[in-house]
Amino acid sequence: MTYRPTVRGRRLARELRRLRERQRLTLQDVADRLGWSRATVSRLETGQTRPRDVAELLDLYGVTSPERDALLTLSREARQMGWWTAYVDVFSGSYVGLEDESSEIRTWDAQLVHGLLQTEDYARAVITAGRFLPSEADIDRRILARKQRQALLDRADAPHLHVVLDEAAVLRPIGGPSVMRDQLAALAQAADRENVTLQVMPLAGGAHAGLDGRFTILSFPDPADPDIAYVEGTMGDVYIESAEAITQHRNRFERIVEEALSPADSIRLIAEAAKE
Repeated sequence: MTYRPTVRGRRLARELRRLRERQRLTLQDVADRLGWSRATVSRLETGQTRPRDVAELLDLYGVTSPERDALLTLSREARQMGWWTAYVDVFSGSYVGLEDESSEIRTWDAQLVHGLLQTEDYARAVITAGRFLPSEADIDRRILARKQRQALLDRADAPHLHVVLDEAAVLRPIGGPSVMRDQLAALAQAADRENVTLQVMPLAGGAHAGLDGRFTILSFPDPADPDIAYVEGTMGDVYIESAEAITQHRNRFERIVEEALSPADSIRLIAEAAKE
């Protein structure tokens, strides 16, 4: 099974690299002293493998308690499997695991309603149209996985979801008029949640800051975990973590929010679209 690091796994990887650099050791130095391969050390520091033998690294780096205890606890937590591991055939990459641990989700999309807010019939239409799946059972499994993912918004510690979608996504009758009407009603209902902010980018506004394509910014409750920007594409997913790039994506999202309709006006537009 491919290892997909959670937020804790990424944090542990950063800490292991920091500790090595504090000791002024190279990857090869560590590998030679522990009898490991250089690639093994590198994969641990980049979150490409499930953390193991962390105690040996901490011994080498001279880490003592309470820092040592905290890092060993973090290592155990990073090895734990989330609900999404039962759907490795559905979810690719680390996104769902990172989303599940987030405290805030900011997302812009010009084409579709966000997956956390999709109705079953809308999701079925999207999955059927966008993927060449061999059977109805494969489609049903993806629908089930999406429902599991949507449970995130019902948790006591649910993240705040701020969605900005293009008016084109509101007007495009995916699944037909009846399916789309139900989806728009579900959007209006979701907007009543305290942890959901919904805005629409009007077509009449012309050019805007979101023309380069959809993206999501994930923030986390622990300040030690930096924001991650996620860009999904047909050729693969991209996770953006550099401070400069994250700042650019935050600024871009803020501009999109400013150019979009207010939440109240957005709901009125959605209601009118549902009537039509």
